[in-house]
Amino acid sequence: MAKYTCADCRQCRREGQKLFLKGERCTSKKCAMERRPVAPGQHGTGRKKASEYSVQLREKQKAKRAYGLLEKQFRGYYEEAERMRGVTGENMLALIERRLDNVVYRMGIGASRAQCRQIVNHGHITVNGKSVDIPSYQVKIGDVISVHETSKDNAIFKELRGARIVMPKWLEFDTESLVGKITDSPKREDIDLNINEQLIVELYSK
Repeated sequence: MAKYTCADCRQCRREGQKLFLKGERCTSKKCAMERRPVAPGQHGTGRKKASEYSVQLREKQKAKRAYGLLEKQFRGYYEEAERMRGVTGENMLALIERRLDNVVYRMGIGASRAQCRQIVNHGHITVNGKSVDIPSYQVKIGDVISVHETSKDNAIFKELRGARIVMPKWLEFDTESLVGKITDSPKREDIDLNINEQLIVELYSK
């Protein structure tokens, strides 16, 4: 499987904004966007007039990198959203938001989506009482998401006890019992990423 092996901070610099790929580092002074807010490479400071295609492509790359998806995965969500009723761009983002690794991230169980993907892969998360180790698993309204009983004593989960976590309205998570629930479908206003999904739809529609 393809994997991005360069520094994550280069992705933020290339897109010109924080994608919060490194957890707490992104909110500290060590963040690359704070120190070098220009595109990577020797021509990073150069100014070029962006074409319509370039603007659309950058928006797609930004969304892919923020969620940690490959092109085939991302395109698949677009095609599925296109078959659904409603606005294609909003449907696409809602489908991606309902990925298990993203839900775990939104609940505050991990510091970044990459860490949450690893948490899921290692079998630390259960859905409705059953262990699920597939990051792309699509959660549904009413699903109960929890840290596996055998994993609750791990240091990373002990730190969550009693913590105050800000999360979207469509999620609930109790930091004492480490149990959460999907209470609604994600709405566009619940997604805080600075993404213009219409540009992505226009790109794929060509």
